[in-house]
Amino acid sequence: MAEPLTATQLAHWRTFIESSWALHTRLEDELRAATGLSMNDYHVLVALADAPGRRIRMGELASRLVLSPSRVTYQINSMIKRGLVRKESCPDDGRGQEAVLTDEGLTMLRDAAPAHLKTVRESFIDHLDDEELAVIGRVFAKIRKV
Repeated sequence: MAEPLTATQLAHWRTFIESSWALHTRLEDELRAATGLSMNDYHVLVALADAPGRRIRMGELASRLVLSPSRVTYQINSMIKRGLVRKESCPDDGRGQEAVLTDEGLTMLRDAAPAHLKTVRESFIDHLDDEELAVIGRVFAKIRKV
């Protein structure tokens, strides 16, 4: 059985959970209102825009976005219907599938980025100094490796 959290640990944990949920909800709501995109849509578009050839194997995309393979398949299929991405066979392995960013998807990302950046700044970045941001970066890089 796990050792109980101290009162201080529990307070910090609850603050983290409550504030991260509130932040995610605000980012999602603001992005959707401004662009019609969900946070998952946006992160898929960013991942594909950053990838060589604007394409990523489906399994790699799931890992990168920390989504299950079935969730990423559902996400990509939803985005295909809107013309933001397409699926193609992997050029080096015909059995695999890649998600590919369409020109329409890239345009949507470029149009959405300023509104999303504004919300990120107003909700997160502008409330922290450089040292606090560095600590957050180190902490979450450590947690990501777990």
